[in-house]
Amino acid sequence: MRKHIFNAGPCKLSDPLLKNTSEAILDLDGIGQSILEISHRSKEFQAIMDETVELMKEVLSIPEGYSVLFLGGGASMQFAMIPYNFLKSKAFYLNTGTWSTKAIKEAKLWGEVVEVSSEEKDFTYIPKGFDVPKDVDYVHITTNNTIRGTEIFEDYDFGGLPLIADMSSDFLSRPVDVSKYAMIYGGAQKNLGPAGVTFVIIRDDMLEKVVADRKIPTMLQYKTHIDKGSMFNTPPVVNVFAVRETLKWVKSLGGVDAMNKLADERADLLYKTIDESKMFVSPVVKEDRSRMNIVFVMEDKYKDLDKDFIAYAAEQNCVGIKGHRSVGGFRASTYNACTMEDVNALVKAMKDFEAKNA
Repeated sequence: MRKHIFNAGPCKLSDPLLKNTSEAILDLDGIGQSILEISHRSKEFQAIMDETVELMKEVLSIPEGYSVLFLGGGASMQFAMIPYNFLKSKAFYLNTGTWSTKAIKEAKLWGEVVEVSSEEKDFTYIPKGFDVPKDVDYVHITTNNTIRGTEIFEDYDFGGLPLIADMSSDFLSRPVDVSKYAMIYGGAQKNLGPAGVTFVIIRDDMLEKVVADRKIPTMLQYKTHIDKGSMFNTPPVVNVFAVRETLKWVKSLGGVDAMNKLADERADLLYKTIDESKMFVSPVVKEDRSRMNIVFVMEDKYKDLDKDFIAYAAEQNCVGIKGHRSVGGFRASTYNACTMEDVNALVKAMKDFEAKNA
């Protein structure tokens, strides 16, 4: 029996992706070779890469003047590459959780960081009404916070300043006005595919903003990968194939508009269950609650039942709900491949456990 998977990443993937990728691992399109065996220089893989890039542009409505890259190193590598290339003197970072904190640490190696943070309230909200200096080289945000359970639902505009967004965990879940961003990036292992490939959508004129007098290693230059179509070195071939399958699946269901509707339905039911509960509570400000990572905890008088609930949920085939070790509690990650059947199973487990223990 397929389990109800709520892992924060790697996470549940769509059935078509699993089926088509497993078949390609045995034999890619009847060519007598596995997707694991073909050359990344072959015509077969070049066609896969080209189709994946075009699907990304189509599904996200990416305008002209942007390049789509598939790289290694995860979002964590981008934390370093971005300031290495673009931070000449000063950058602005909106600090909304663990991953933006890590990105700030890397940026401080290259220049001054102006920071606005919600850390004083344990990152339980998204800061509002903050000012951004006009002389920063770029603005960096993290649109969804997997550990703390907050999310940004709008496309910011900072008066023409280059906006760079880590969208690792809410990518493809809602329509995005890509034209408002100088760069969007993230690890694939949430909504886009299996772990092992990083997506980058970058406005081509950002190459003009690379710090001119800085010696940057070849592999850490965006131009290197744009010029070679993500194939300066061997790309993660099977992961790119899997990303293609995700994009085909999202398109078949109605694109990001359909994903947005499903995200609302999943999150609305789970948050309704939490808010009506006598046992569970959400620590996150309502208006900033993530639809991708639904964080909740026990009321104080039930704290000693944390492990019991996780065990009970597992007995009901609901796995991956343990909160991040840094915050505890519970976290249900409801990415695009998560179904209402999955959510209903978790809701039933929550209600049944509460009825027996509250």
